[in-house]
Parts: sequence; C-alpha cells; structure tokens
Amino acid sequence: MKIFDCKTNHMTNPLGFYLGTPRVSWKVSDTEGKSQKNARIYVSETPNFTQLIYDSGVSEEASSLGWEIPVKLRPYTRYYWKVAVEADNGEHGISETSWFETAKPDGPWDGQWIGYWESDTQNPVFCKDFFVDREVEDARIYVCGLGVYEVFLNGEKCGDEYLAPGCNDYNMWLQYQTYEVRLKKGENHIEASLGNGWYKSSMGFGGPDYGSDFCLILEIRKGEQLFCATDASWTVRHGDIISNSIYNGEWYAPGSGQKICAAKTVEGNGAKLMPRLSLPVRIKEKIRPKELIHTPAGEWVLDMGQNMTGFVQFVADAPKGAKIRLLHGEILQEGNFYNKNLRSAKAEYVYISDGQRRLVSPHFTYYGFRYVKIEGLSEIHLEDFTGCVLYSDLEDTGTLTTDHPKINQLISNIRRGQKSNFLDFPTDCPQRDERMGWTCDAQVFLNTACFNMDSYAFYSKYLWDMAMTQKEVGCVTEIIPAFGENTPACSAWGDAATIMPWNLYLFYGDKTILQQQYECMKQWADYEFSQDEKDGGSRLWKLKKGFGDWLAMDHDDPKEMFLGATDLTYISTAYYYYSTMIVAQTARILGNQAAYDLYFTRACEIKDAFTKEYVTASGRLAINTQTAYILALYMGLLPDNAVEQNADALEAKLLSNNGYLNTGFLGTAYICQVLSAAGKDEAAYRLLFNEGTPSWLYGVNLGATTVWERWNSLNPDGSISSEGMNSFNHYAYGSVMEWMYRYMAGINPAAESPGFKKAVLTPRPNFRLKSVEASLNSPAGIYTVGWHMETDKTIRLRVQVPFDCEARLILPFSNGREELLRAGSYEFHYKAIKPLGEPPEIDGPFNRLKECIPVRPLLDKYFAGWQNIPRFHGQDSLARL
Repeated sequence: MKIFDCKTNHMTNPLGFYLGTPRVSWKVSDTEGKSQKNARIYVSETPNFTQLIYDSGVSEEASSLGWEIPVKLRPYTRYYWKVAVEADNGEHGISETSWFETAKPDGPWDGQWIGYWESDTQNPVFCKDFFVDREVEDARIYVCGLGVYEVFLNGEKCGDEYLAPGCNDYNMWLQYQTYEVRLKKGENHIEASLGNGWYKSSMGFGGPDYGSDFCLILEIRKGEQLFCATDASWTVRHGDIISNSIYNGEWYAPGSGQKICAAKTVEGNGAKLMPRLSLPVRIKEKIRPKELIHTPAGEWVLDMGQNMTGFVQFVADAPKGAKIRLLHGEILQEGNFYNKNLRSAKAEYVYISDGQRRLVSPHFTYYGFRYVKIEGLSEIHLEDFTGCVLYSDLEDTGTLTTDHPKINQLISNIRRGQKSNFLDFPTDCPQRDERMGWTCDAQVFLNTACFNMDSYAFYSKYLWDMAMTQKEVGCVTEIIPAFGENTPACSAWGDAATIMPWNLYLFYGDKTILQQQYECMKQWADYEFSQDEKDGGSRLWKLKKGFGDWLAMDHDDPKEMFLGATDLTYISTAYYYYSTMIVAQTARILGNQAAYDLYFTRACEIKDAFTKEYVTASGRLAINTQTAYILALYMGLLPDNAVEQNADALEAKLLSNNGYLNTGFLGTAYICQVLSAAGKDEAAYRLLFNEGTPSWLYGVNLGATTVWERWNSLNPDGSISSEGMNSFNHYAYGSVMEWMYRYMAGINPAAESPGFKKAVLTPRPNFRLKSVEASLNSPAGIYTVGWHMETDKTIRLRVQVPFDCEARLILPFSNGREELLRAGSYEFHYKAIKPLGEPPEIDGPFNRLKECIPVRPLLDKYFAGWQNIPRFHGQDSLARL
C-alpha cells in the first residue's frame, strides 16, 4: 500500500502560510483493498514523533479528502504529521512524514517599516550587516516588501520565487513570506532589492496606484530569538535597475547604483500584515528558442515556438555602454515583428552593458510573448537564450489526449493559456496594458482549471482577496484586486462571488472554502436582491448596464457588438437566480436552516418571475438566442416539461447558423455541456470540430499556441483583425475543456458526493475520433478513462477507479448498460448497440458532411474545390450542389 499526495490545506509542506485550522489530506494506491476501513493521523513537533501533540486514534470517520487537526498552533513551529491507513482487506500502510510550519504570531513586529522615496525610477536596495555568534542552520526570514522584492543573504537569493509578495488588495491586507536560511558564524550581510510591482504601477483603467513609496519590513530569527530586524540603522542605495514596471518592462545597468544613505522608518500603509496565501511564482519550465528569424524589415527576432508568460534569460557579452534591447510580441505580421496589440505596454527589456560577460534576466516584471525582437547585438546565438516560463506553483492533475492532432493542439493551447494567466492571480491576459483579474473570465474557466491543475489554494487566495475588496468598497468589483475600479460588478462578473467557491466545493469536497466565503456570497446575493427591490421587487434584475454575453458575434448593431444580442435583463435575472440558489445550498451545507429557507424562497420567486416573463405558455423561450437557451438550460430555469423542446430549439438555432456557435464568454462556457446533457453529443462534437470562424479550431489552423480573446483575432489571411482589444493569450474560451473531461472522457464527481469519492463515468465517443485517453488525479485519487472505437464498430473501454472510491459507469452505445465499479482497473470490449454519431448521410447537409474527417479524402478525390463552397449553401446536400 502506498500513501501519496499528503497535503495540508491543499499544499505540500507549506512554510509560513496562513493555515487557520489545518486540514490534512492523502491518497492511497498500490493495494488490493477496495476501500478505507479506518485511518489514524499523528502530529508531532519532532520528526521522529517521540512527542505526539495529536493522535486522532483509529477512526472510521477520517476522510482522505480532509481531516482537521484540532490543535492550537504555536507560532514559529514546524509540525510533522503522518497517516496510517487500514484497507477493508486488512492491508496496512503508513505515509512518509509531511509537515507544515506556522509563521509569526499576530501582533506587532520587532522589525519596523523602513522606506525610500527619493527616486521614482531607480530601485532601492536596503542593506544591513549583522553579527551572529554561532552558525544557525535553520533560521527564518519573515519579510514583506512593497511593491515587489528579492532578498539576498550573504550574496545568495533567498528562495526561488519571483514577484513576491504577490498581487492583492494592499489596502486591506499584506502578505509576508517566510524563507528558511542558514546564518554563518560572524558577519552576515542582508539585502532587499525592491521594484514597483503591482503596488506602485498604474494597473487599472486610470485608477490610482496602491502606494507611492517603497517600503520594507523584515525580521531574521529562530523562534523567539531575533538576529536582525529592519530599523533606522539600515542603509539604502540605488540598485542597478534603472526603471521597472509590470507593463513597460525593465532597464538594467550593472554598476549604475551608487548613492548610499540612511533608511527612514515609515508608518507603512496601515493594512494588516498576515502570513501568505499566495502560492510562490516560480520558473516552472525552461524552453529553447525554436528559430532565429531575419524578417523582411531587417529585424532579428527569436521565435520561442509558443506563446508564453515569463521572460528570456540570455548571455550578454558586449562592450561597455552597449545597449541591448528586447521587445516582446505575440504574432508576426507580413513576416515582421508586431506588438501594437499590447497598446501602451512597452514590454521591453533593456540591458546596458558594463563590459562583463554575464547571464541576465529581468527581476521585477514579466511578459506575455512568443516573439522577441533583439536590438543591439552584433552576433546572436540561439544557445545563449532561454525562455523562462513563470506561473504559480501549481501541480498538473489532468491529462487528455486523442488521436486527432488538431484537438490535441487545442488541448495544449488551453493548458498553455491557463499557465500563462495563473501568475499569482487569474489574469485575463499576460501581455498588454491590462493583465487584470477579471471575475467573469475567472469563473467561467474555474472548472477547466481544476481538471487541469490542483487549483484550490490558488483560487482560495483570489477569493479571499475578493472578500477583502468587498469589505473595503462595499461591493464585489469586476476585477480583483480592484486597482481603483470600485463600482459594483454587473451580472456574471459579480456572480463569481458565489459560483467560484461553490464549484471549488463541488470539485474538491472541502467546505472550508464555503465557510471562508459565505459572507461574501450572501452579500452579493443580497446586492442583487437590493437592486431588484429598488426597481419594484419584480424578481427580475433589470440591470441597466453590463457586459452582456461579452464578445458574442450575434449582435447586428456595431455599437453594441461586444455585448451580444441576448437581453441584459434576461442574463442578469438568470444569474440572480443561480447565485441565490447557490447561497441557499451553501447555507444548508453549513447548517444554517433559516438562511436556507430565506434564499431558497427568493430563488423560487425569481424562477417564477423568469418563467412568466420569458417562457411562453407552450414552453418556448421568448428570447431566441443561443446564449438565452444555454443559460436557461444550464441554470435550471425552465419547467421540467419545457427542457426538451428548448434543447431542441438550441440545436435548431445552431443549425440555422450553419452548425456554428455565435456565443461570447457566457454562452460558450456551457454550450457543449448543455447539448450533451440533453443527449445531443453530435451537436457538441460538431461545434468542437468546426474549423471556420467562430470555432476553436479556427485559431489552431492559423498556428495558435494559446486560446485567443476573440474568435476572429486573426483574419483568414493571418492579418490581425483589430489592434485595440485583441489578446492572443486569453483563456476564457478554453472553458470547453471542461466538456471534454466531463463528456468526451466522461469523468464527473457524483452530485451527492463532492470531491470524487463517488464518480459518474459517462464517456461519449463520436465517429470523429478513434480514441481518447484521460486521467485525472482527483482530490480522491487517480481516475482514468480510455476509449477506442474500432473499425468494426466495437468499443474498447478501459477504466481505473481509485482506492476508497466507487464509480457508476454508463457504457456508451450499450442501450443504457450500467456498471457499479469499486476501486480497481476494468476493461470492456463490446459491440456498439445503435451507435450514435455516425458519419452523415451523403445526401445530408453539406456543412455536416464536410466536418466528417474520414470523408474528406473522398471529397478531395471526387469533388475538387469543396473547401470553397460558401457556408450559406451548407444546408444543401452534395447532390444538389
């Protein structure tokens, strides 16, 4: 028996994080047992467990999804823990030792805030020499620097993270980090280099910076023993970074920092210092450039081979005073470097040589890019350049591959887009003068993110920040952190306050996130209710201004084209109902019956009002857009007897649009799921395999390596469709990958069992694919589903169910056959009964026929020029054409 993935608060061996009441979890493999009979958790302050401070005893209630450690934690303390598990067959196992370490106690610091404000550009470096009378192997540095910082002890950088302390609502709370360090006997030298970061850069749309002055607080100690702390005895000098900002980049000139003066104690900004919540941002991947391009314009441009977030590290060997400049962009135009879609963001790195050969890279900025234009180097060698991919320290959990290279490329694009935008908080894009935590983008992508990577801790910090911002400004804002944008969010954007914690709970089975966010969730639902009451209490939210179905392609008015054609009151009321029902369900889970009754009653009233306003007596929706059907079906707003006909109406709406979607951020997130839930897998697959615009494979065919902000970010000839708002690394439309996991592969947590202890496996093969292989290291263990459709229409299906879990498998094309599976590996090989999703008939609509991959070689052979048939002829049959 192997016990693995032992985590505390969904993190492996967290050092100096805010822990609350710690919650430990584990997984089991390599056993003949099917289920956990009991478990026993031990906690000690010593690694050999000679002195236990907690012993759960043998417990049949201990859940591997999470077990709270009911111990009052002491500061400055590392706690060791392990778990012993007994299986139902008598097998025993015990885990390796894991640990978590507390940070400082609440209350005043011995260190003081020190600051510097004499230079708006060149970075300050705070310095201190201090004496230690003995070697100390396991000292700790507790530190927060604003805007961002790096700490060096005796010339070595402490830790391997970038852009600490991270991005959050600095007006409400400040994170400090903990680093484990070694102090040498005698003189030690500590330095903290500060950059502007998010704190001192103009990030919002004209909103104020959070702060104008650099400041630092730091302590070096071992438990109660203090070795060094910030105070007026520290000095400060100019560093070698001449200028830096998140959007514009960095200028670095080694040897340029000279002026030295005394640091000054300052008040700080008054926000609460607390242990970190942010996962560290690290170099998670390193890639070599694919090609050095000499463009028609005479430029030298590196092609990294993929769109990425981070920076380029390179060997600089140039004469003293030489200026090397790197410019970053996402695409080429007419073969030349292009970055106008970055708007005002300069996204440059400038190195001014001191004549020494050195390895250089930015310290206090990052870029979103594929192409790097190089100026100032007489010779360029590819081997001197390395792409350093930055994102938060998240673990991969899901894999999904098919036999179709374009679908595999799309999957890769979605994963790359997630990594690119998960840099401390979920940004909309990583390259232009925006890079903000838009709440709608975050909420529509959350489930896909959780399938791909263990995202609980990452989103928990983001939601904490949402609650802090709500306390500060009195509302949920459209971006988190707000960066001065303090107006209430509109529907779908503000509804992230309820949808995100609810979906995290469903995925991970940990109600801690509901406890953390409950007040924020209620306040948002109450805000929607208050807006309704101001308008007369109709239980329709008559929102006057919002983003609608953002970037949908079904509006006729160019002035309103970004909002889509779906009525704003309709959208707002749908989300009003959805959020209110989520709050009701949350209240019930948390044991608050009175709140459940209140919000459930409200939700029923909203649904009744919605039905009266938007559903005709015959059950037909009055709003005839794709997104209108999608939201009503997904959110459960329709009477039971109207579900089927409106699913049919959605399919008809798609067919009337030649089988293409025209949805924006809201409708796209759920369209394939709604179709498959209604048994219309063929329509969902058709959308996935469409190659014209708008479709997911349109970008793939034009060489995309990440998901675009717009369906038509590039024109068919490769020219950019718009400069003003056009990101080539925007993950929102990647939300389709949730459907791939849930339906194409068929991996779902059971509704009655959040966290995957029970699963429903419903793979949905389709003739467009021969095989799909999926794996999910779920909160409960590793599920795998693989299906292969053979030429004689037999299906080979392989399934793995993890220990202590069970799954209800619904075999595809088997006339409803079900299997209840306990832990183990299974294989099914059978003839499909009444197979669905077969290739289209030859006399069927041509738009459907041409999407059938096996048919295309025949079209090429017997019907030359078929690719050029206009889409508006697509409803005709091939014979008629």
